[in-house]
Amino acid sequence: MKEQIKNFLNEEQDPKAVEKITSKLNDLLMRNEEVGYIGVQKKPVTVFPDSIVLTNKRIIMCKPKNLGLSMDFTDYAWEDIAGTFVKENILGSEFSFSTKTDIQVSIDYIPKAQARKIYTFAKEQLELLKEGPNPQSAQTFAQPEPIVAQPEPVIEVEEPEVEEVETEEVTNFAELIPAAQQLVNEVPQIEQAPAAAKSGEKPLSELSKDELFEKLQNYKRLLDNGLILQGEYDNLKKEILPFL
Repeated sequence: MKEQIKNFLNEEQDPKAVEKITSKLNDLLMRNEEVGYIGVQKKPVTVFPDSIVLTNKRIIMCKPKNLGLSMDFTDYAWEDIAGTFVKENILGSEFSFSTKTDIQVSIDYIPKAQARKIYTFAKEQLELLKEGPNPQSAQTFAQPEPIVAQPEPVIEVEEPEVEEVETEEVTNFAELIPAAQQLVNEVPQIEQAPAAAKSGEKPLSELSKDELFEKLQNYKRLLDNGLILQGEYDNLKKEILPFL
């Protein structure tokens, strides 16, 4: 007898039935799926009993057919099971369960010791499902690295080159105020002061009224252009007025 079958013969399971089931389960089990318990019917008159297999992922109902040459497997995941029940009768017990889609599944003539083990195992699986994954066996995820604010990139702006222009030294003050120089050039050369009358020009008494009036206008333009002071203009005006 195979060593793996011995683990499921604690409650007087039929060795031939368990051996047939385990040989077929090797191709049906999913990854990380382990068989927890196998229960076998014990009817008064039967040659090919039904069986029930409980794993850590589902319940598998096993029903032989064609004189035991083949077998039907129907499985129900623990997530789809709403509740489990067990009922003890005179000839064995009946284990049943209901799904969340209101499907009722049962297997009868299970020895009482086996039925109790099936019921207990089913309750444990449903409790584990309610509690969720074991925190101790949960995968530890790496803590996210703290987010460090990255400094904003500094954009260098090239300053436009300023072309230096050589400046010429101004030696003539008239170049800075050409308008004033032009105004001076437009003003007729006249006598700037009474002393100019002594330089051979005609005295005021020999000038006509038109000449005197023109001379007074020239003095007024010199005053307006800031070339003479107000006091100088007043003195020149006093000299001319007696002859008009």
